Amino acid sequence: MPDLTLDTILAAALEGPGPVVPPIVQTSLFTYPDYAAFEARMTGCDSAPIYTRVGNPTVAAFEALMAQAEEGAAAVGFASGMAAISGTVLAFVRPGDRIACVEHVYPDAYRFFEQMLRPWGVEITYHPVAAFAEDPEVLRGARLAYLESPTSVMFQTVDLARVAERARAQGVLTVIDNSWATPVVQQPLGLGIDVVLHSASKYISGHSDTVAGVVVARAELIAQIRALTLPLLGAKLAPFEAFLLTRGLRTLAVRMRAHEATAGLFVDRLAGVKGVRAVHAPGANTVPGLTGRSGLLSVEFDGSVDIPRLCDGLRIFRLGVSWGGFESLCYPARAGLAAGPTANAAHRFGVPSGLVRLSLGLEGAEDLWADFTQAVSAARG
Repeated sequence: MPDLTLDTILAAALEGPGPVVPPIVQTSLFTYPDYAAFEARMTGCDSAPIYTRVGNPTVAAFEALMAQAEEGAAAVGFASGMAAISGTVLAFVRPGDRIACVEHVYPDAYRFFEQMLRPWGVEITYHPVAAFAEDPEVLRGARLAYLESPTSVMFQTVDLARVAERARAQGVLTVIDNSWATPVVQQPLGLGIDVVLHSASKYISGHSDTVAGVVVARAELIAQIRALTLPLLGAKLAPFEAFLLTRGLRTLAVRMRAHEATAGLFVDRLAGVKGVRAVHAPGANTVPGLTGRSGLLSVEFDGSVDIPRLCDGLRIFRLGVSWGGFESLCYPARAGLAAGPTANAAHRFGVPSGLVRLSLGLEGAEDLWADFTQAVSAARG
């Protein structure tokens, strides 16, 4: 079969005759026909399912499709994006190691690093994302580079191929959260990054009804995660959630193009809105390997716009955390990053108080634009 586009890989049922949707195998354990089969499985001579905390056919179907999408050798699903992050990092980092992390990292990843890993004896250093490609000292002596490109909230980007080359030369494992871009817009493994992870609750699901995570990498790295953190931390992906995620993957490419079209409309027009100081919304070719734009961006307002009044004036946009679903959301940074160590990170890394993150959903683009601009106008009054 010739090389297929990502659209076809995700949408087509290529497993052969039978159900086009993988069935939900809702069971906790699997049994064996005889002693020999049981012994073969327990000694690792056979890979048949044994217990859903370790593996399940419905979960495996999602993992296989996700590995194809990211062009990786293997994948492993988790019960949340944070389980994917913690399960990955804890599989490769030990006390005394250093993690080189991007500034403006996902807030709960920051909390995990500061509240759990640092007291455990892991050093974490934070750097502007551009420094990973430009400053050789950032990676020197690090065990793991934890990346986002674009970064959370500020959506800054970096040349991942260059970062990967520098990291390989210094023996540093590279991990990237690719939730913003999805494999439709960016495929980091093809750029040399070692491990890609997603909060699958976002665009992968696309329906705001699932909390999950997934990690894709070469086979030996996934095997290490499966042998250590997946079974022992127990944050397994459930069969029903895996079923929903496979459903979401089928339409991912189509949805991402719709999100991108609405984001393009906003980016083109926001510069003409009074009170807008900056728009953070990287698009195709901002850096090598980034082939498009997702529906997540941030708008920085000057002091003439009252952010609470803007938020309260929205009619279609809803206030909430998360993103990537069919609904449009507004996330004011001043309130969203106000608590605990995340507040310290926001101050340290310079998140403007007038910043609003928008997740542009699948509603009519002109309806969303009209809603947003009327709220901005009211907030300037």
